[in-house]
Amino acid sequence: MSIDLPIGCSCGTLRGVLRGISPSRGNRVTCYCADCQSFAHFLGRAGEILDPRGGTDIFQTSPARVELTQGRERLACMRLTPKGLLRWYADCCKTPVGNTAITREIPFVGLICFGFDAARREAAIGPVRGHVNVKAARPDAEGRRLRATGELSSIARFARLVLLARLRGDQRRSPFFDARTGEPSTTPRVLSEAELAEVVRRRDAR
Repeated sequence: MSIDLPIGCSCGTLRGVLRGISPSRGNRVTCYCADCQSFAHFLGRAGEILDPRGGTDIFQTSPARVELTQGRERLACMRLTPKGLLRWYADCCKTPVGNTAITREIPFVGLICFGFDAARREAAIGPVRGHVNVKAARPDAEGRRLRATGELSSIARFARLVLLARLRGDQRRSPFFDARTGEPSTTPRVLSEAELAEVVRRRDAR
C-alpha cells in the first residue's frame, strides 16, 4: 500500500509531499561516506543529522515522486567539489533535503530522512536495508569498526529504481531540474578550497 508522506524543513518554510511512496518504491540505507558527513557539517547540523557512527539515513527514490508545495524559492544547492553530487537543502534553516546526480538523466534522489514526517516515516519507507560506505564510519567506544551490510543488494535495488524511472520518463518530472533546459533548478554553489578545508576540519574533529 502506498501513501503520501509529508516532508519539509525544520522552520516550516519549505514543504512538500513524497507522493505514492512505499518501501518497495525506494531504497533506504544508512550512508557513512565522508562526503555525506561533510554535507551535515556544512549545514551546521551534524549532531542532528548524523548517527553516532557518522551515518546519514537516506531514502533513494524517483525525483518525480517529490512535489514541493510551499517555499520552493528556499531550495538551495551546493557541491563539495566541482565534480561532486548536487546536494540540496533549505537555505532558510539549513535543513538537508537530498542528493541528486549532476544531470537529470540519472533520475534518482537520495532524500535525507531527517526532513520526513517522523510519525509516518517507518510505515512509508520501511526499515534500513543496508549500511554502506562504512570505511569512513567512526569506530565505537571500544574502537571496533562498523561492518557493511546489504551493500550489493542496495546497489541492485538502486539500479532497478533508476532503470524503471528512466523507462517512465521521470527525468522530465523533477523539482530539482528545470523541465525545459534540464539544468539544476537553482545554481549550485561550489565550496572554495578554504571552505571545504574548514568543513573537513570540523568533520574530522573528535
